[in-house]
Amino acid sequence: MRFLNALLLLIALLAPHSALAADKNLVCFYDSASYLRPGFAKLLPTDLELGLNFCTHLIYGYAGLKPHTHEVYSLNVDLDMFHYHEIILLKAKYPKLKVFLSVGGDRDVDEANPLKYLGLLESGPEGQQNFIDSSISLLKRNGFDGLDLAFQLPRNKPRKVHGTVGSYWKKFKKLFTGDFVVDPLASEHKEQYTELTKNLRTALQRSNLSLSMTVLPNVNSTWYFDVPKIKNNFEFVNLLAFDFLTPERNPDEADYTAPIYPLLEQDRLPHYNVEYQVDYWLKNQCPGQKINLGIATYGRAWKMTPDSGFSGAPIVPGTDGPAPAGLQSQIPGLLSWPEICAKMPNNVNAEYRGENAPLRKVTDLEQRYGNYGLRPADENGEHGMWVSYDDPDFAAIKASYVRTKGLGGVALYDLTYDDFRGLCTGLKFPILRAIKHFL
Repeated sequence: MRFLNALLLLIALLAPHSALAADKNLVCFYDSASYLRPGFAKLLPTDLELGLNFCTHLIYGYAGLKPHTHEVYSLNVDLDMFHYHEIILLKAKYPKLKVFLSVGGDRDVDEANPLKYLGLLESGPEGQQNFIDSSISLLKRNGFDGLDLAFQLPRNKPRKVHGTVGSYWKKFKKLFTGDFVVDPLASEHKEQYTELTKNLRTALQRSNLSLSMTVLPNVNSTWYFDVPKIKNNFEFVNLLAFDFLTPERNPDEADYTAPIYPLLEQDRLPHYNVEYQVDYWLKNQCPGQKINLGIATYGRAWKMTPDSGFSGAPIVPGTDGPAPAGLQSQIPGLLSWPEICAKMPNNVNAEYRGENAPLRKVTDLEQRYGNYGLRPADENGEHGMWVSYDDPDFAAIKASYVRTKGLGGVALYDLTYDDFRGLCTGLKFPILRAIKHFL
């Protein structure tokens, strides 16, 4: 298999660039907040420029939504007022690159108004027109090519995936409490989303602007998206098929966060995989060419305890929520690819102990579920860690899956967590490059 992968990579490297990029999208998300990160975590426009050699689209994140007027606005005016211009200037060097502005994502978190995107859907013609007019104004004023809808809609409630007495009790309770309903008006909101996106597409087309859509992790497509009716409203749809389990949502058990295929042992849920999410859209008449598969450049890290054992084979029991934050990500339970790579065994960390001891890497030889690394808790019950991630090799496997399924391309989420400085192997943007070569 290694020989085959090497041969495929060689063919891709020798192929003409036009042949590589002719049919597939490589949509690159860019979190502008990375510009404010300290030290090596700061992604400058000069670093970003190298990555744009491989991208067909750049999605700039993020704009927000005003809860009462339903207008789109900058989440960080002090940054965006000049950073918009810096990013758009890069289009002069890459004339085929399209730059979209994304609304929502995981940045527009409003604790005072957590359901404001549902409020937009419910706001009727006047509120929705405010959203449309303010979007077009912001896009045209700053030179963007289109708008990406990454709405913060209610997400599936997290559930344990292994078979226990507790899980059977929950199944019994569902007979009386319903199937973990988080939005009793979901059918109405689905109709309202369809109407909004139809009107938005029409208005954007009149202004020579494009529209795309991003399905955030654990947002249930069956609740909010009438695929046959909305498929023509978007240039493409980005399915962020990862983070099915996270240390925040599932603190006491760790498992693969973004498997390609279903793994039903241990009573896992059938929709926690790429194949299920992609097939739902395909079966509901969405052309495969419009679907971009989301691949994360970060991993999710749990804290292992003595109750987690030593094998690390998922599902890992007895975990204790998120592992400590990395220096780059600064988010507990989330590690960028260079942070993960630095924790793998190497000449520098071979003799380290405690919190700096290397992780043991376990490679998915079946190429179906993903790789993971682990460090069992020590004799004092400390410094345990379990990480699920996609490295450049597994990202390439997912890119090959995209070709096999006839999908439109890949949505990389996001550039700022790839190894844009080449700290791991000296190669900058290794995940982005691997995806491009195998597309």
